[in-house]
Amino acid sequence: MKPRLLSSHRPVLTMGSCIYQASSRPAICLPIRQSPITSTFRAFTTTPHSLNWLAPKRGHTAKNRKGRCRVPTGGSTRGTTVVWGDYGLRLRDHDRRISASHLQIAYETIRKRLRGERYRIYTRVAANIGVYTSGNEVRMGKGKGSFDHWAARMAVSQIIFELKGEMHEQVVRDALRLAGNKLPGLWEFVKKGDPPVMGITKMEAGVTLADMKRPRIKLPADVKAGRIPATTPGELPAATPTAAASP
Repeated sequence: MKPRLLSSHRPVLTMGSCIYQASSRPAICLPIRQSPITSTFRAFTTTPHSLNWLAPKRGHTAKNRKGRCRVPTGGSTRGTTVVWGDYGLRLRDHDRRISASHLQIAYETIRKRLRGERYRIYTRVAANIGVYTSGNEVRMGKGKGSFDHWAARMAVSQIIFELKGEMHEQVVRDALRLAGNKLPGLWEFVKKGDPPVMGITKMEAGVTLADMKRPRIKLPADVKAGRIPATTPGELPAATPTAAASP
């Protein structure tokens, strides 16, 4: 799309800019030159404005509920694999609510450790949950309380940071280890191509998504037959031998 001109600088018509035709139609006038002033052109872009991932632009006045973190145990592996980067930091503990200050400290820790390196960091979460408090020694009721800070809901096995760049793996491991020490919970280092995780079960060693969605994993027929004692028609199964009681 071409840049839009402001109303104060429109194309200027000069002599000889009209083309007359030998018909009853009116003359067609075409602009042959434009204003030389280009500083008033307003550029057009489809790139959205960068938002702050640690604090929404608005919304703290509308008090929201605490809510619960998403637990991907019903057939979802979303957010458990590295997408844009080469390495990532994944939550290994149960679901938590992490404040924006913790996220900022972990982000700055990675930047300080990788100072001088050429890399790019991706954030997979946003602190868009408002936390409200009523203070100490305050009676129950009388409203929800005032706004305190922003937080992010972290589900189990969810990735929080991703890194991409021409760096040694041990350097990245050390940077993500330091960032994990600043955050609550247990964290693990993952690489691009690692299997996804559903809940706390990693989808590897023959474990598929279809098997995890089943209510119960069926054993093979030969394994089930080996557990059933052999009997003949009309005969009760033999009793399980037990240790003889000592006299």
